Amino acid sequence: MELSRVPDLDALELLLLVDATGSLGRAAQARGIGQPAVTARVRTMERLVGFPLVERGPRGSTLTPEGRLVADWARDVLQAAATLDAGIRSLRAERDVRLRVAASLTVAEHLLPTWLVRLAAQRPQTAVSLHAMNSTDVARAVGDGTADLGFVEGPRVPTGLDSRIVARDELTVVTHPRHPWARRRRPVDAAELAATRLVQREPTSGTRHALETALRSHAPLAPPLLELSTTSAMRAAVAAGAGPAVLSNLAIDDEVAAGRLVRVPVTGVDLSRPLRAVWPAGQRPTGPARELLAIAARRGRGPG
Repeated sequence: MELSRVPDLDALELLLLVDATGSLGRAAQARGIGQPAVTARVRTMERLVGFPLVERGPRGSTLTPEGRLVADWARDVLQAAATLDAGIRSLRAERDVRLRVAASLTVAEHLLPTWLVRLAAQRPQTAVSLHAMNSTDVARAVGDGTADLGFVEGPRVPTGLDSRIVARDELTVVTHPRHPWARRRRPVDAAELAATRLVQREPTSGTRHALETALRSHAPLAPPLLELSTTSAMRAAVAAGAGPAVLSNLAIDDEVAAGRLVRVPVTGVDLSRPLRAVWPAGQRPTGPARELLAIAARRGRGPG
């Protein structure tokens, strides 16, 4: 739709002020600007529409017949704009009292609770819903608008999203205390890790993708020994003696301290990874989403 002859809303409001006050000077006073500025705006409007809108006389200023028609139409336009503005304000208010967060399991379980407590202290009126899922599903939820802000694991920014690194994590090989790797004196090298059947997350998880990316030069990777959909299930399987796994440092501290899992040194591969906040490309987070992003960036200093 081309609206090349339509003045902007400020200009239309100024035209109505001239009509109401009968004077360019009084219209200028009502707007808190100088009369020359009002005169210049009126002339710009007249050039835009292609005919005179205001007649200047010794007793003030009045609208021409064409100017009165434009003013009548302008009232409808300004009323519609006021309705639009009220609707937008209502939507913003609704958005500011609700925040939908989607996060990968590692972030949801080990980092977000602390961040959300801080957000609640700053915004007690905001209702927050948190959905834990794998990184692929987080990207999908943010992209289709069912989440206002997402947190993902992995080396790449999902397509169609902008991101900010809020923390760094380290993946660690763990196994049962009686597994042969728990007793060996030399580290497991990258080639051996790639060739070993591991307890793994599902293919769309950020942890699985980060491991596959890190070991890509040592492919082909061995097929998973078990494929599980949660970190807690992986920990339980390893603690039960199923075999080794690669898990976030954030997820294993308690199990290692209790003696149920053992960290296994690895050489020849970088298992660090960024943890990112994500949102739709070109749309910076606002309201509570922006505040949660700031909290995460300040406080998301987990291991690695």
